[in-house]
Amino acid sequence: MKKCVSISTETTRAIGATLKTTFKSSVRATCHSSGLAVGAAAVLLIAPGAQAQNLFEGDWGSGHIYEFTPGGVQSTFASGLYNPTGLAFDSAGNLFEADESSGNIYEFTPGGVRSTFASGLNTPYGLAINSAGDVFEADYGSGHIYEFTPGGVRSTFASGLSDPIGLAFNSAGNLFASEDYAGNIYEYTPGGVRTTFASGLPNPVALAFNSAGNLFEADDNSGHIYEFTPGGVQSTFASGLNNPCGLAFDSAGNLFVVSITSGTIVEFSAKGVESTFVSGLDLPNYIAFQGVSLPVPEPSALGLLAVGAAAFLVRRYRCHA
Repeated sequence: MKKCVSISTETTRAIGATLKTTFKSSVRATCHSSGLAVGAAAVLLIAPGAQAQNLFEGDWGSGHIYEFTPGGVQSTFASGLYNPTGLAFDSAGNLFEADESSGNIYEFTPGGVRSTFASGLNTPYGLAINSAGDVFEADYGSGHIYEFTPGGVRSTFASGLSDPIGLAFNSAGNLFASEDYAGNIYEYTPGGVRTTFASGLPNPVALAFNSAGNLFEADDNSGHIYEFTPGGVQSTFASGLNNPCGLAFDSAGNLFVVSITSGTIVEFSAKGVESTFVSGLDLPNYIAFQGVSLPVPEPSALGLLAVGAAAFLVRRYRCHA
Protein backbone atom coordinates (compact mmCIF):
# COMPACT_ATOMS: atom_id res chain seq x y z
CA MET A 1 0.00 0.00 0.00
CA LYS A 2 1.21 3.45 -0.80
CA LYS A 3 1.33 5.81 2.14
CA CYS A 4 1.47 9.42 1.15
CA VAL A 5 2.50 11.60 3.96
CA SER A 6 0.68 14.70 2.86
CA ILE A 7 -2.19 17.92 3.71
CA SER A 8 -5.00 19.66 2.12
CA THR A 9 -4.68 20.88 3.32
CA GLU A 10 -4.97 20.34 2.13
CA THR A 11 -7.59 22.45 4.95
CA THR A 12 -9.75 23.28 3.11
CA ARG A 13 -13.30 24.13 3.53
CA ALA A 14 -15.59 26.75 2.06
CA ILE A 15 -15.25 30.15 3.71
CA GLY A 16 -17.66 30.79 6.58
CA ALA A 17 -21.12 31.79 5.41
CA THR A 18 -20.95 35.08 7.26
CA LEU A 19 -18.22 37.54 6.29
CA LYS A 20 -17.50 41.01 7.59
CA THR A 21 -16.84 43.46 4.77
CA THR A 22 -14.49 46.32 5.57
CA PHE A 23 -13.74 48.98 3.00
CA LYS A 24 -10.31 50.60 2.98
CA SER A 25 -9.97 54.12 1.63
CA SER A 26 -6.42 53.57 0.42
CA VAL A 27 -6.07 52.38 -3.16
CA ARG A 28 -4.90 48.77 -3.50
CA ALA A 29 -4.41 46.91 -6.75
CA THR A 30 -5.38 43.55 -5.35
CA CYS A 31 -7.79 42.39 -2.70
CA HIS A 32 -5.43 40.08 -0.82
CA SER A 33 -8.08 37.97 0.86
CA SER A 34 -9.72 37.21 -2.47
CA GLY A 35 -6.91 37.57 -4.98
CA LEU A 36 -9.26 39.70 -7.12
CA ALA A 37 -7.95 42.87 -8.73
CA VAL A 38 -10.51 45.64 -8.39
CA GLY A 39 -8.54 48.61 -9.70
CA ALA A 40 -9.35 51.69 -7.65
CA ALA A 41 -11.90 49.84 -5.53
CA ALA A 42 -10.56 47.56 -2.82
CA VAL A 43 -12.70 45.16 -0.79
CA LEU A 44 -11.13 43.38 2.18
CA LEU A 45 -13.05 40.30 3.28
CA ILE A 46 -12.28 39.03 6.78
CA ALA A 47 -13.49 35.73 8.22
CA PRO A 48 -15.09 36.11 11.64
CA GLY A 49 -12.54 35.42 14.35
CA ALA A 50 -9.69 35.08 11.84
CA GLN A 51 -6.35 34.61 13.52
CA ALA A 52 -2.77 35.29 12.50
CA GLN A 53 -1.86 33.40 9.36
CA ASN A 54 0.51 30.87 10.84
CA LEU A 55 1.22 27.75 8.83
CA PHE A 56 0.85 24.33 10.48
CA GLU A 57 2.63 21.22 9.19
CA GLY A 58 2.18 17.56 10.09
CA ASP A 59 5.66 16.05 10.28
CA TRP A 60 5.19 12.38 9.49
CA GLY A 61 8.70 11.32 10.44
CA SER A 62 8.96 13.05 13.81
CA GLY A 63 5.33 12.75 14.92
CA HIS A 64 5.15 16.50 15.49
CA ILE A 65 2.89 19.28 14.30
CA TYR A 66 5.02 22.33 13.67
CA GLU A 67 3.79 25.92 13.57
CA PHE A 68 5.45 28.59 11.42
CA THR A 69 4.98 32.33 11.57
CA PRO A 70 4.66 34.22 8.26
CA GLY A 71 8.39 34.93 8.62
CA GLY A 72 9.20 31.22 8.88
CA VAL A 73 9.93 31.04 12.62
CA GLN A 74 9.30 27.44 13.71
CA SER A 75 7.85 26.14 16.97
CA THR A 76 6.35 22.81 18.07
CA PHE A 77 2.56 22.91 18.41
CA ALA A 78 2.07 19.21 19.27
CA SER A 79 4.19 16.09 19.65
CA GLY A 80 3.85 12.36 20.35
CA LEU A 81 1.64 11.70 17.33
CA TYR A 82 1.66 8.58 15.17
CA ASN A 83 2.39 9.69 11.62
CA PRO A 84 0.27 12.85 11.28
CA THR A 85 -1.26 13.31 7.85
CA GLY A 86 -4.25 15.56 7.04
CA LEU A 87 -4.78 18.89 8.79
CA ALA A 88 -7.81 21.20 8.75
CA PHE A 89 -9.07 24.13 10.84
CA ASP A 90 -12.67 24.77 11.79
CA SER A 91 -14.18 28.25 12.05
CA ALA A 92 -13.40 28.41 15.78
CA GLY A 93 -9.69 27.91 15.16
CA ASN A 94 -9.58 24.29 16.34
CA LEU A 95 -7.12 22.12 14.45
CA PHE A 96 -8.10 18.61 13.32
CA GLU A 97 -5.34 16.10 12.57
CA ALA A 98 -5.61 12.70 10.86
CA ASP A 99 -3.26 10.33 12.69
CA GLU A 100 -2.47 7.60 10.21
CA SER A 101 -0.94 4.85 12.33
CA SER A 102 -3.27 5.21 15.31
CA GLY A 103 -6.42 5.42 13.17
CA ASN A 104 -7.61 8.47 15.09
CA ILE A 105 -8.59 12.04 14.30
CA TYR A 106 -7.41 14.39 17.01
CA GLU A 107 -8.78 17.84 17.76
CA PHE A 108 -6.57 20.58 19.18
CA THR A 109 -7.82 23.80 20.72
CA PRO A 110 -6.03 27.00 19.65
CA GLY A 111 -4.05 26.62 22.87
CA GLY A 112 -2.89 23.12 21.91
CA VAL A 113 -5.13 21.02 24.20
CA ARG A 114 -5.71 17.66 22.51
CA SER A 115 -8.77 15.42 22.53
CA THR A 116 -9.80 12.43 20.42
CA PHE A 117 -12.46 13.45 17.91
CA ALA A 118 -12.80 10.05 16.18
CA SER A 119 -11.17 6.63 16.42
CA GLY A 120 -11.20 3.19 14.82
CA LEU A 121 -10.48 4.45 11.30
CA ASN A 122 -8.58 2.38 8.76
CA THR A 123 -5.95 4.73 7.38
CA PRO A 124 -7.01 8.36 7.80
CA TYR A 125 -5.38 10.82 5.40
CA GLY A 126 -6.91 13.93 3.87
CA LEU A 127 -9.27 16.12 5.89
CA ALA A 128 -11.64 18.90 4.83
CA ILE A 129 -14.29 20.84 6.75
CA ASN A 130 -17.39 22.30 5.13
CA SER A 131 -19.19 25.52 6.00
CA ALA A 132 -21.48 23.69 8.43
CA GLY A 133 -18.49 22.47 10.43
CA ASP A 134 -18.77 18.85 9.32
CA VAL A 135 -15.42 17.06 9.10
CA PHE A 136 -14.74 14.88 6.04
CA GLU A 137 -12.00 12.25 6.08
CA ALA A 138 -10.46 10.28 3.22
CA ASP A 139 -9.98 6.76 4.61
CA TYR A 140 -7.19 5.41 2.43
CA GLY A 141 -7.38 1.76 3.41
CA SER A 142 -11.16 1.28 3.37
CA GLY A 143 -11.87 3.31 0.21
CA HIS A 144 -14.45 5.41 2.05
CA ILE A 145 -14.98 9.09 2.65
CA TYR A 146 -16.44 9.54 6.10
CA GLU A 147 -18.43 12.53 7.28
CA PHE A 148 -18.49 13.57 10.94
CA THR A 149 -20.86 16.06 12.50
CA PRO A 150 -19.26 18.69 14.76
CA GLY A 151 -20.26 16.39 17.62
CA GLY A 152 -18.34 13.46 16.12
CA VAL A 153 -21.24 11.37 14.77
CA ARG A 154 -19.93 9.41 11.78
CA SER A 155 -21.63 8.46 8.53
CA THR A 156 -20.36 7.24 5.17
CA PHE A 157 -20.43 9.99 2.56
CA ALA A 158 -18.91 7.95 -0.28
CA SER A 159 -17.54 4.44 -0.78
CA GLY A 160 -15.91 2.25 -3.42
CA LEU A 161 -12.94 4.55 -3.97
CA SER A 162 -9.43 3.36 -4.77
CA ASP A 163 -6.99 4.83 -2.23
CA PRO A 164 -8.79 8.14 -1.52
CA ILE A 165 -6.27 10.60 -0.17
CA GLY A 166 -6.81 14.33 -0.91
CA LEU A 167 -9.94 16.36 -0.14
CA ALA A 168 -10.96 19.96 -0.79
CA PHE A 169 -14.21 21.95 -0.96
CA ASN A 170 -14.92 24.55 -3.60
CA SER A 171 -16.94 27.69 -2.90
CA ALA A 172 -20.17 25.99 -4.03
CA GLY A 173 -19.80 23.38 -1.29
CA ASN A 174 -18.87 20.54 -3.63
CA LEU A 175 -16.26 18.12 -2.34
CA PHE A 176 -13.31 17.13 -4.53
CA ALA A 177 -11.48 13.88 -3.77
CA SER A 178 -8.36 12.40 -5.33
CA GLU A 179 -7.60 8.72 -5.85
CA ASP A 180 -3.91 8.09 -5.43
CA TYR A 181 -3.01 5.16 -7.68
CA ALA A 182 -6.17 5.25 -9.82
CA GLY A 183 -5.23 8.80 -10.87
CA ASN A 184 -8.70 10.31 -10.70
CA ILE A 185 -10.22 13.41 -9.13
CA TYR A 186 -13.91 13.15 -8.36
CA GLU A 187 -16.40 15.90 -7.62
CA TYR A 188 -19.28 15.29 -5.20
CA THR A 189 -22.33 17.45 -4.75
CA PRO A 190 -23.40 18.10 -1.13
CA GLY A 191 -25.90 15.28 -1.67
CA GLY A 192 -23.14 12.84 -2.63
CA VAL A 193 -23.69 12.66 -6.40
CA ARG A 194 -20.34 11.87 -8.03
CA THR A 195 -18.85 12.93 -11.34
CA THR A 196 -15.30 12.54 -12.67
CA PHE A 197 -13.54 15.90 -12.74
CA ALA A 198 -10.13 14.68 -14.02
CA SER A 199 -8.49 11.35 -14.83
CA GLY A 200 -5.22 9.88 -16.09
CA LEU A 201 -3.06 11.60 -13.46
CA PRO A 202 0.10 9.83 -12.24
CA ASN A 203 -0.44 10.12 -8.46
CA PRO A 204 -2.77 12.89 -7.27
CA VAL A 205 -2.31 13.25 -3.51
CA ALA A 206 -3.33 16.71 -2.28
CA LEU A 207 -5.85 19.31 -3.45
CA ALA A 208 -6.39 23.03 -2.83
CA PHE A 209 -8.48 25.79 -4.41
CA ASN A 210 -7.33 29.34 -5.09
CA SER A 211 -9.57 32.38 -4.90
CA ALA A 212 -10.40 32.20 -8.62
CA GLY A 213 -11.92 28.74 -8.14
CA ASN A 214 -9.07 26.91 -9.85
CA LEU A 215 -8.11 23.55 -8.39
CA PHE A 216 -4.45 22.79 -7.70
CA GLU A 217 -3.24 19.20 -7.38
CA ALA A 218 0.06 17.88 -6.03
CA ASP A 219 1.17 14.96 -8.17
CA ASP A 220 3.56 12.88 -6.11
CA ASN A 221 5.58 10.73 -8.49
CA SER A 222 5.63 13.14 -11.43
CA GLY A 223 6.85 16.05 -9.29
CA HIS A 224 4.26 18.37 -10.84
CA ILE A 225 1.65 20.75 -9.51
CA TYR A 226 -1.27 20.75 -11.91
CA GLU A 227 -3.86 23.52 -12.15
CA PHE A 228 -7.43 22.96 -13.33
CA THR A 229 -9.94 25.61 -14.31
CA PRO A 230 -13.49 25.20 -12.93
CA GLY A 231 -14.31 23.61 -16.27
CA GLY A 232 -11.56 21.01 -15.87
CA VAL A 233 -8.95 22.38 -18.29
CA GLN A 234 -5.54 21.18 -17.06
CA SER A 235 -2.19 22.99 -17.16
CA THR A 236 1.15 22.59 -15.37
CA PHE A 237 1.71 25.20 -12.67
CA ALA A 238 5.08 23.89 -11.44
CA SER A 239 7.42 20.95 -12.08
CA GLY A 240 10.64 19.44 -10.83
CA LEU A 241 9.50 19.09 -7.21
CA ASN A 242 10.60 16.21 -4.98
CA ASN A 243 7.43 14.25 -4.17
CA PRO A 244 5.07 17.19 -3.65
CA CYS A 245 2.23 16.47 -1.24
CA GLY A 246 0.66 19.10 1.02
CA LEU A 247 -0.83 22.24 -0.54
CA ALA A 248 -2.20 25.41 1.06
CA PHE A 249 -2.92 28.97 -0.06
CA ASP A 250 -2.44 31.97 2.19
CA SER A 251 -4.81 34.93 1.98
CA ALA A 252 -2.48 36.78 -0.39
CA GLY A 253 -2.77 34.01 -2.97
CA ASN A 254 0.67 32.50 -2.38
CA LEU A 255 0.81 28.72 -2.73
CA PHE A 256 2.77 26.66 -0.21
CA VAL A 257 3.85 23.15 -1.21
CA VAL A 258 5.41 20.37 0.85
CA SER A 259 8.33 18.68 -0.87
CA ILE A 260 8.64 15.45 1.08
CA THR A 261 11.97 13.94 0.09
CA SER A 262 13.80 17.26 0.30
CA GLY A 263 12.25 18.04 3.71
CA THR A 264 11.17 21.50 2.60
CA ILE A 265 8.13 23.68 2.20
CA VAL A 266 8.38 25.82 -0.90
CA GLU A 267 6.39 28.97 -1.60
CA PHE A 268 5.08 30.12 -4.97
CA SER A 269 4.03 33.73 -5.26
CA ALA A 270 0.78 34.58 -6.99
CA LYS A 271 2.93 35.14 -10.10
CA GLY A 272 4.52 31.70 -9.81
CA VAL A 273 7.93 32.74 -8.42
CA GLU A 274 9.37 29.91 -6.32
CA SER A 275 11.30 30.27 -3.05
CA THR A 276 12.10 28.06 -0.06
CA PHE A 277 9.93 28.88 2.96
CA VAL A 278 11.48 26.37 5.37
CA SER A 279 13.86 23.39 5.19
CA GLY A 280 15.28 20.62 7.38
CA LEU A 281 11.95 18.92 8.16
CA ASP A 282 11.59 15.18 8.83
CA LEU A 283 9.27 13.88 6.12
CA PRO A 284 6.84 16.81 6.06
CA ASN A 285 3.30 16.01 5.04
CA TYR A 286 0.03 17.96 4.87
CA ILE A 287 -0.22 21.64 5.79
CA ALA A 288 -2.94 24.11 6.73
CA PHE A 289 -3.13 27.82 7.46
CA GLN A 290 -4.57 29.11 10.70
CA GLY A 291 -7.05 31.91 10.12
CA VAL A 292 -7.40 31.31 6.37
CA SER A 293 -10.57 29.69 5.05
CA LEU A 294 -10.36 28.46 1.47
CA PRO A 295 -11.71 28.74 -1.05
CA VAL A 296 -13.07 32.26 -0.82
CA PRO A 297 -16.25 33.15 -2.74
CA GLU A 298 -16.05 33.17 -6.49
CA PRO A 299 -14.51 36.31 -8.06
CA SER A 300 -17.76 37.14 -9.85
CA ALA A 301 -19.54 37.61 -6.52
CA LEU A 302 -16.67 39.66 -5.14
CA GLY A 303 -16.71 41.77 -8.27
CA LEU A 304 -20.31 42.75 -7.62
CA LEU A 305 -19.38 43.83 -4.10
CA ALA A 306 -16.49 45.89 -5.43
CA VAL A 307 -18.67 47.65 -7.99
CA GLY A 308 -21.21 48.56 -5.32
CA ALA A 309 -18.53 49.83 -2.98
CA ALA A 310 -16.90 51.95 -5.68
CA ALA A 311 -19.97 54.17 -5.80
CA PHE A 312 -19.21 55.30 -2.25
CA LEU A 313 -15.47 54.91 -1.78
CA VAL A 314 -12.20 55.46 -3.61
CA ARG A 315 -10.41 52.90 -3.50
CA ARG A 316 -2.42 29.80 -1.92
CA TYR A 317 7.52 9.21 5.58
CA ARG A 318 7.79 10.38 2.00
CA CYS A 319 5.35 9.24 -0.58
CA HIS A 320 6.55 5.81 -1.57
CA ALA A 321 5.26 2.78 -3.40
